[in-house]
Amino acid sequence: MSTAVPLVDLAAQQQEIHEEVMAGLADVFATTAFIGGKPVGEFELAYADTTDVAHCVGVANGTDAVELALRGVGVRAGGEVIVPANTFIATAEAISRIGATPVLVDVDPEHLLMDPDLVPAAITSRTQAIVPVHLFGQVAPVERVLAVAGDIPVVEDAAQSQGATRFGRSAGSLAAAAGTSFYPGKNLGAAGDAGAVTTQDAAVAARVRLIANHGSARKYDHEVIGMNSRLDTVQAVVLNAKLRRLPAWNERRREAAARYTSMLADVPGVRVPRSAEGNVDVWHLYVVRVQDRDLVLRRLNESGIGAGIHYPVPLHLTRAYAGLGRGAGAFPVAERAAAEILSLPLHPHLTTDQQDRVVLALREAVRSAPAR
Repeated sequence: MSTAVPLVDLAAQQQEIHEEVMAGLADVFATTAFIGGKPVGEFELAYADTTDVAHCVGVANGTDAVELALRGVGVRAGGEVIVPANTFIATAEAISRIGATPVLVDVDPEHLLMDPDLVPAAITSRTQAIVPVHLFGQVAPVERVLAVAGDIPVVEDAAQSQGATRFGRSAGSLAAAAGTSFYPGKNLGAAGDAGAVTTQDAAVAARVRLIANHGSARKYDHEVIGMNSRLDTVQAVVLNAKLRRLPAWNERRREAAARYTSMLADVPGVRVPRSAEGNVDVWHLYVVRVQDRDLVLRRLNESGIGAGIHYPVPLHLTRAYAGLGRGAGAFPVAERAAAEILSLPLHPHLTTDQQDRVVLALREAVRSAPAR
């Protein structure tokens, strides 16, 4: 087999920032400012500016970020939070960890994002928040969700959308608060787990920071039962270096996505993704849809193509959420998509030669799949 085309190439990314990161880490170890060091504050200010918000609170990971954003807007045990059925399980976990219940709605058939038309029927007297998810680097139609939410807070799950915009406004700035993830494979990734909450509301930011630091704004003065979720200085060094490159890296992703779309336009049996009107997406993932997806994926992988699936099982069909009582058929759009979606290699350092290999292998895999 020839050299593999990886789904994500973190080694190439790390090579680009290596010298800057090493210099920053040397300073951290020299000063031993491992918790709350200067790079953390610098990153929070820079990411707030990038996201066009007043406040950014760095936290330990993306799941904590969504949970803290929800706690920050008032979600508590016993409530309900509306989420799309098509998302990574962390969105629902954040709700469950508070002691609230995820209430699922189906997604739109084109972009596989929360369908705002289905939200009103899911609202009850116990609804405490609504969480649209910016999946695959797209931006969900938050303005439509806000229009049906009334007084219910809306919290963005912005884990896959760093740098994306909708009608000129940044993902992470569109609602009461947002949680984002800096897991290494994200458009803006750390060298381990990290995350952040963004908001325009000073009171929400203060509550998030309080809860994330053991419920304490001053040492040993604990106002509420909190948690330990802080962005450490080492990760902030990496994130600062990558944040400076994020606009250029996202532009490379857009160029690669446009090239895929052009090259796959005439391939029978492959449905390519499209950006929604008003969106400037950042293509965290390039997700096509094909029949016989598992067979196509296997043949791609056998050809050295690092394709994947995001995500193979809708939330209601996972064993973890069987207790919601929503079996097969409850969310048909999400269920059908889960059987068809296929993520192709896409990252800022993807070469045109690698894309040519991916497209050739996909053509062959789809052509050899059983006819329907």
